[in-house]
Amino acid sequence: MKLKALGALLLSAALVTVTGCGAAQDKGGGNDDKGFTAGLVTDTGGLNDESFNQTAWAGMKKAEKDLDVGIKALESKRDSEFVPNLTKFARENRDLIWGVGFKFEKAIPDVADQFKNNHFGIVDSNLGGKIPDNVVAVTFKEEEGSFLMGVIAGSMTKTNKVGFIGGVTSPLIKKFESGFTAGVRAANPKAEVKRVYAESFTDGAKGRSLASNLYNDGTDIIYHAAGGVGKGLFDEVKTRKKGKYWAIGVDMDQSRLAPDHTLSSMVKRVDVAVYDIMKEHKEGKFPGGKEVKLGLEDNGVTYADTTKKHVPEKVLKKVDEYRQQIIDGKIKVPATEAELKKFKP
Repeated sequence: MKLKALGALLLSAALVTVTGCGAAQDKGGGNDDKGFTAGLVTDTGGLNDESFNQTAWAGMKKAEKDLDVGIKALESKRDSEFVPNLTKFARENRDLIWGVGFKFEKAIPDVADQFKNNHFGIVDSNLGGKIPDNVVAVTFKEEEGSFLMGVIAGSMTKTNKVGFIGGVTSPLIKKFESGFTAGVRAANPKAEVKRVYAESFTDGAKGRSLASNLYNDGTDIIYHAAGGVGKGLFDEVKTRKKGKYWAIGVDMDQSRLAPDHTLSSMVKRVDVAVYDIMKEHKEGKFPGGKEVKLGLEDNGVTYADTTKKHVPEKVLKKVDEYRQQIIDGKIKVPATEAELKKFKP
């Protein structure tokens, strides 16, 4: 599946106003008596995570407005609430129920098996290739977008030391790390990539501590793939000298968190994917049992428009050249550590 209406549907998740965050909070989205209804269950990051929960909700809001869909969200405070929240929506007989994040890998199949007449969607996991007929799995080629972030970091580092902060060690986050490292090596073979993990997606304090240690060790640019942990990176970089220390965001344009210190963000179009699948479902074409995988070629991953604010034109030209080589198949971006070891810039 391509992101058919990307040009017309590019959403600004910053326009979505989200208030509060707590245990299994019920967030209404408008008239719930509409003929087609959908539900969104977040992971522990909540709707205002400056990440994929927020962008998924932006896609839902777009569907509410354009497709006349009744929407509602439940915020999970802990992982144990995933099944109860999904079940609540299933019992409400919602037409499409989303679980956002790979942490739903067990909850989605379990609930989908109990409610075979309901349709479900999961973001960031293909369920090991075993996707039930009433489930659609949306995944992204994060390694491709992260490669471009690596090209930016490798091209702009003054110390030849750049950093990566990961959330929880997992195959998904390794895709970000591997792609980023490959991009740095391609642009600057002399640069060193220092990689650390918080083993959390919510601990902002841990993110700030890790960022501080990296900067103090000579790193001048840090890219994160760590959800709410990344907020700590932006809190820390704002205390550093402008023009010397930089951060790179993820999932959505995060430049507003540190406008003078953000080089770029690797944007995942979760909003557009969610919208398009809801539109297809409403038209009677739900892609059940399938994995919808989106990369640079589909504009499913890209760099934020604000990148041009701090990244010189000559570097952006290099980024775009690498982007085209990836799309043309001339560069196969590594998605695992094993592939990274074999990668030759």
